[in-house]
Amino acid sequence: MSLATDTTRRLREGMARGVLSFPLTSFHDDGTLDPDGFRAHVAAQIATGPGAVFPACGTGEFFSLDEDEYRQVVTIAVEEAAGSVPVVAGVGYGWAQAARFARIAEEAGADALLVLPHYLVAAPQDGLVAQVERIAARTRLPLIAYQRGQVAFTAASLRRLAQIPTVIGLKDGHSDLDRLQRLTLAAPEDFLFFNGASTAEIQARAYATVGVPAYSSAVHAFAPEIANAFFAALKAGDDSTVQKLLRDFYVPLVELRDRVPGYAVSLVKAAARLRGRPVGPVRAPLTDPSAADLAELRTLLAAGLDLVGAAL
Repeated sequence: MSLATDTTRRLREGMARGVLSFPLTSFHDDGTLDPDGFRAHVAAQIATGPGAVFPACGTGEFFSLDEDEYRQVVTIAVEEAAGSVPVVAGVGYGWAQAARFARIAEEAGADALLVLPHYLVAAPQDGLVAQVERIAARTRLPLIAYQRGQVAFTAASLRRLAQIPTVIGLKDGHSDLDRLQRLTLAAPEDFLFFNGASTAEIQARAYATVGVPAYSSAVHAFAPEIANAFFAALKAGDDSTVQKLLRDFYVPLVELRDRVPGYAVSLVKAAARLRGRPVGPVRAPLTDPSAADLAELRTLLAAGLDLVGAAL
């Protein structure tokens, strides 16, 4: 069995039993990496039963890590997972820099890579495919392409990606269900798809209708009790619980998140700190929430935990 086939199998099994965890990267108050804090955080994440762990991705502030910090983060995630769940590390920027990160992740023992959208420029479809091809040519690890921002694949491009032996899936952050349905129909049967919308639970039911039930959960990084309760209710068809959690927790969280650019990460980190998690502040250009927004977040988090029988 090839590495790509085995990783696909492990990810598919994980996606069926739990949400996908995107751990936060821990920093000290002075902005330096906190390896011990990250180790404690990722160990706690794994203990709650996610389907896979994705270190050093968007929620993990990949864009702010240098190569040495990246190596430490991926290595710690691999050590803590100890083979219990797949570890998929983020890589990004242009293909040359992405390949450098890919080599580090491979040396650290990662199982696969999430190819984050490239830096800054818009590009034609041939260029989007070539970016993934060039990364794939420089690593043995399986790749999951991530379409978001300036990256959006057509069905024809998806077919080309799927022909690359080590490309095993696509994560979608556009929430264009018409386009996504076309992509799922164009892909081979064993190709993996992931819902990567911000606060993915909001659109989880809609994504599932076009054949994409698996999703990443930022809430899992600070309230796995809520994230796991939502996942269980969704899987069991418990619409009453799904509706209640959406109405009373997830929608208010999204409304708070949308107030300030970057809150998709900094609110998550703030919520984790409210629960005593050793994740520290965000790095610039992100900013931590205002005192007023932090107080509102605390109230919302306490209410959400109460909905699932947990406490702040």
